[in-house]
Amino acid sequence: MRALVCESWRPFDQLEVKEVSPPPMRPGAVRIRVEASGVSFATQLVVEGKYQRRPPLPFTPGTEAAGVVLEGPLPAGTRVFAALDWGAMAEEAVVDAIHVTPLPDHLPLDAAVAMPISYPTAASALMWRGRVGPGDWVLVQGAGGGVGLAGVEVARALGAHVIARAGVAKHAALHARGAEVVLDSEQPFRDAVRAATGGAGVSCVLDTIGGASFDESLRCLGDGGTLVTIGYAGGGIPTVPANILLLKNIGVAGLNWGSYIGWSPGDGREGYAPRVRALWDQLVAWWAEGKLRPEVHARYKLDDFRAAMAEVANRRALGRVVITPCA
Repeated sequence: MRALVCESWRPFDQLEVKEVSPPPMRPGAVRIRVEASGVSFATQLVVEGKYQRRPPLPFTPGTEAAGVVLEGPLPAGTRVFAALDWGAMAEEAVVDAIHVTPLPDHLPLDAAVAMPISYPTAASALMWRGRVGPGDWVLVQGAGGGVGLAGVEVARALGAHVIARAGVAKHAALHARGAEVVLDSEQPFRDAVRAATGGAGVSCVLDTIGGASFDESLRCLGDGGTLVTIGYAGGGIPTVPANILLLKNIGVAGLNWGSYIGWSPGDGREGYAPRVRALWDQLVAWWAEGKLRPEVHARYKLDDFRAAMAEVANRRALGRVVITPCA
């Protein structure tokens, strides 16, 4: 089969597409034909050896796949999406069955690459850590990215009001996804958030970017609110001024979706599997009801993997960029 291969820690552009043996089958796993694989910022860190976990060399990158079952406990031909440790940027992948979810026939297969990681990251942050409920106000930082856009939709599915912050080019699309207020990511935002919430502040900030906006985000929280930090696309890892937490009765929580699917020390995937499955089932149900609209921004063949990553790295994408290994 053909696969993108990382043989030593190197920039993503220096990877190669090669003919390799299909991954061996193992107990409790499913083999799928990969129709679409997600491209993300984190993939660049993984292949450079800068991520918190390092796959054994050589390996094929990619942690999100959508495709068709070839063998395993699910019937052959079943349309599925799956979360992988690595290996999605190939024509075939072998995945733990607990991380494979069937997809209804009427939902588009390639758009499902947003379901293994982007949507559950946003959903677990908002539901498990932020405890967002109907009527709450939520501020989504980086709302034009894959996780941010998912956060806008999940918050609306929960009945919350959304303030989305993103580049101007993405504002119309965010309004269309249900954001009630959309703010320019190049401008200060505290006063606008206060105005939108009648001075009360937001119940939750979903922060995908960190960096310089972190402190201002804290100041947007209302009494008892929570900032959930899930990434640092803005470049800097912020520190928390603890006195503000005390004075404002607010909190900061972290959310690492990888902990729930076995990417952290100790590998707790089996223990978390029921909770993870329930969340995936809820997301698929919301999608089937039209409450979620995972979107493919662009599709690239496997040989065009460099162009696919450039689209992500240059922040042009609204929704997900996918590689189609079998095209």
